[in-house]
Amino acid sequence: MNFPTRRFIRERPVIIKRSVQEERERSYLAPYALLSERSRGRAHREEECPYRTAYQRDKDRIIHSRAFRRLEYKTQVFAYYEGDHYRTRLTHTLEVAQIARSIAQYLGANEDLTGAVALAHDLGHTPFGHAGEQALHEAMENYGGFEHNLQSLRVVDLLEARYPDFPGLNLTYETREGIIRHSTVYDRAPEELIGEFLVQQMPSLETQIVSLADETAYNCHDIEDGLRSGYFDERELAELDIWQEATRIVRDRYPHIDKDMFRYQSIRILIDTFIRDLIKATEEVLSANSFDSPEAVMRYNGPVVRFSSRMQTWKDNLNRFLHTQFYTHHKILRMQYKANRLLNDLFREYVSRPSQLPPGVAAKIAEGREPVERIVCDYIAGMTDRFALDEHRKLFLPYEY
Repeated sequence: MNFPTRRFIRERPVIIKRSVQEERERSYLAPYALLSERSRGRAHREEECPYRTAYQRDKDRIIHSRAFRRLEYKTQVFAYYEGDHYRTRLTHTLEVAQIARSIAQYLGANEDLTGAVALAHDLGHTPFGHAGEQALHEAMENYGGFEHNLQSLRVVDLLEARYPDFPGLNLTYETREGIIRHSTVYDRAPEELIGEFLVQQMPSLETQIVSLADETAYNCHDIEDGLRSGYFDERELAELDIWQEATRIVRDRYPHIDKDMFRYQSIRILIDTFIRDLIKATEEVLSANSFDSPEAVMRYNGPVVRFSSRMQTWKDNLNRFLHTQFYTHHKILRMQYKANRLLNDLFREYVSRPSQLPPGVAAKIAEGREPVERIVCDYIAGMTDRFALDEHRKLFLPYEY
């Protein structure tokens, strides 16, 4: 049989420039999506890239930052040395970005902005997860406290020294707003500290997507890590309606698979169930209100991106289960208490004897622009788990240097 030939070589190359991509956004995104060409811009004026949109450029800068790379050795729930197959802060971030971009695509939101916010949402997280955050918040009680969304914004606005013409990464207003207004059960910056970003009642649709993608990712994947660790088992999970629903689907589809594959498929179906419900519930809100602009979403008297009432109940029950059976397991708490002591030791030692700090950090203290406590806090927050452990040994053990 003769098949028709296809020309793979065009007469001239096709270069998809920024203007073409912006036209695609205008043509294909929903009217409530934030368009890159309508960005409120950057704090420091720059020449636009000829090939990337403003939000694509943001995403690239985040991926190439030092803070992003350090997430590989920062705790999600388990410290990095407790096992190679548990989530780290980096793998969690990548999973959030994947889920968020998928939801954005389904809803007609801006995928690039959604991806940028998702990739940056944990850049300010401390070593040892929320235990580290609590330790720094306590240490900084008299100096403005510590909250990791605010720290993430501080990272991209100030601490990433990558460019000679401006501090930080000089991201767009919309990405920075998404970072500071990211909100989950465990993440929410105080409104009085959000400042310029509290212009609208609600954050953008893209930011709302990232917030629920984050909750979906950590709920589902913490189940997988908790099962792997043996801190709880399927019999305990069976009390949850959402787990019963997911495992029923897996049993119906694959009645003869082994235990490991059954577990993986159950987590996969669990994520899919959350996403399908979110899209359906959000579509109902979008259809009922006919939002004709991003501002209309932000003026709405509540979140547009949401779960159904049934799914929200199931998710709340799952959160309670993870809190009682996993996050407060005695082995998890033991690691958290050790992390708290370790970071408090580092903070007190550096503040009282700053001559032990590296030259770059010491130079910031010498400039006197900020209190020594804030500079030390920045330094500790940027550490990976293993670097913090190494520093503690060097400071407090006599045979370490």
